[in-house]
Amino acid sequence: MPLKILVTGGSGFIGSAVVREIIRNTEHSVLNLDALTYAATPEAIEECASSERYAFVQADIRDKDRVARIVHDFTPDRIMHLAAESHVDRSIDGPGAFVETNVLGTFNMLQAALGYWTSLDESGKKSFLFHHISTDEVFGSLSMSDPEFTEETAYSPNSPYSASKASSDHFVRAWFETYGLPTVVSNCSNNYGPWQHPEKLIPTVIVKALRNEPIPVYGKGENVRDWLFVEDHAGALLEVLEHGRAGGTYNIGGLSERRNIDVVREICKIMDRLRPGGGPHDRLITFVADRPGHDLRYAVSIDHIKKELNWAPQQSFESGLEKTVAWYLDQEDWWSGIADGKRLGLSSSAENKDK
Repeated sequence: MPLKILVTGGSGFIGSAVVREIIRNTEHSVLNLDALTYAATPEAIEECASSERYAFVQADIRDKDRVARIVHDFTPDRIMHLAAESHVDRSIDGPGAFVETNVLGTFNMLQAALGYWTSLDESGKKSFLFHHISTDEVFGSLSMSDPEFTEETAYSPNSPYSASKASSDHFVRAWFETYGLPTVVSNCSNNYGPWQHPEKLIPTVIVKALRNEPIPVYGKGENVRDWLFVEDHAGALLEVLEHGRAGGTYNIGGLSERRNIDVVREICKIMDRLRPGGGPHDRLITFVADRPGHDLRYAVSIDHIKKELNWAPQQSFESGLEKTVAWYLDQEDWWSGIADGKRLGLSSSAENKDK
């Protein structure tokens, strides 16, 4: 049966991929609730605007009364909560905004969902689900020899960003255990792909290489991340939303562990092929001082979601990265305004994620 889905943060990088996935490949309808902060990419969902199954409302999840009204007026069957502050460096410089949005904002969403859910009849209560989208960073850092994160891994966040997401995860669990609100949590690895904000690692490297500017890499670039193509992630999130078990958690990874320096070098190789005039692009790599509390390695086991929901990523890192670089080369009009500071200047660092 077609569902009415409320998506918070649906104009963000991952949220817009989710909205496109729903409109393109299902009969569900979507209300996109987004504050349209600097990280929003409304261009990424322009294709959905003409669909009668898509609607948009500009609102901030920190506004508890407005959020509650929107939830009650829309009467959703499911809520996908993606709205969040996600940039690690920004969390170090200004942690308060992360507490306000990621912790208090999630609390507001849970309260709005709970108030709405309790008003439903028994059939509506049974079909409702609140899906909270989180990050693998809540689990902390792995050594090179440690096994991958699983759904049973203890939380050990090391940055203000990951601490704020860990807190929100715990609130979601508590609302399930205490109030019976049907909730599910998913924790993803590093996302990449089209429409990612230029402050993140992969688009930063592409833009810097195109502009013949130094490509900054933290420390020696030895930090390892598991890379997940954003469209694969969107598909996984929809599987969790439609078939996930209330009270459950699902780790979503890309099966693509790479050192940051290897990611940067691979982008440079692709750039050498696609834009040979500026090559060799790896000459632009510049190592900069490491950031505080920089986790060494993230790695995500997908055994649970594969077994329970039969999901696995479709893109290899090589194929996904090739598509991503080619996309940015074709979309200079979009990212150049952001990179030039018309919406926001580029980050000086080259390792962050959008979760």
